[in-house]
Amino acid sequence: MHYGYIGQGNLGANCACCLLRGGMQVTVTDLNKGACQKALDAGATWADSPAALAAEVDHVITCLPSPAVSEIVADQMLPAMKEGAHWIEMSTLGRDEVLGFADKAAKHGVRLMELPVTGGVHLAAQGKITMLAGGDKDMFDLHLPALQAMGDKVFHMGPLGSASIIKVITNMLAFIHLKACGESLMLAKRGGLDLAQAWHAIKASSGTSFVHETEGALVLNGSYDIAFNVDLALKDLGFAMEFGREFGVPLELAAATEQTYVAARAAYGGEAQSPMIVKLLEDMLGTDLRADGFPAKLV
Repeated sequence: MHYGYIGQGNLGANCACCLLRGGMQVTVTDLNKGACQKALDAGATWADSPAALAAEVDHVITCLPSPAVSEIVADQMLPAMKEGAHWIEMSTLGRDEVLGFADKAAKHGVRLMELPVTGGVHLAAQGKITMLAGGDKDMFDLHLPALQAMGDKVFHMGPLGSASIIKVITNMLAFIHLKACGESLMLAKRGGLDLAQAWHAIKASSGTSFVHETEGALVLNGSYDIAFNVDLALKDLGFAMEFGREFGVPLELAAATEQTYVAARAAYGGEAQSPMIVKLLEDMLGTDLRADGFPAKLV
């Protein structure tokens, strides 16, 4: 199978390399050719544009930073894709955007499968990220070897739009957990506990979470660097709040967390790392949350 992969950011570059390790042929492109270097070094070929890429591959995967960028790329690649080809969209999109892109693709004889992922860039590098597919089952079955090359936990969530809902739910939970993690660590620090011991004790308790064990460690290091920024978090929380209104579900914790991210963007900018919502609390109380022996990045 020859895949085209458009978007070689933190996630896309790692996933493209996983496809290459899985024996697939991969062609890549990005606005920044330098971002493709990791995949090119691993054996990918380069295309000068989305249209050039789409014309030479069997199927196209996109992993892009916003729906607006996905729209621009779609307008370039869809007319060039082979009839009957598939577009696998890994960007985090709203359900309505997914359905809209599927309609756009169908006009060019192309079918869409949504494939948001969760788990973090460090797991993507290991081929261990969780993949959430939505779309026709025959497409899922056809691309399953590629999905299994990129992730070790692969779920077919149902028809188009299903994966976008569960992806927003998982991200919403992660942001809420991060806010709770920061408050908990601050309680430990202000209570006079050794922060490293407190982190390990929480990890071994019923109160642990994936976020505590990963992002919490980077807070204690002081890097906060999970390769996911405040603007992206606000985008995903916006999707969650929209679903809450549509489905009639009050999302009190998500709403409070969204406001914390709004404050973090005002304080540090939208490009600041997502865990810097904890730094808001540190700055407000004049108390840092640092401990020795914690990594600057997740590996």
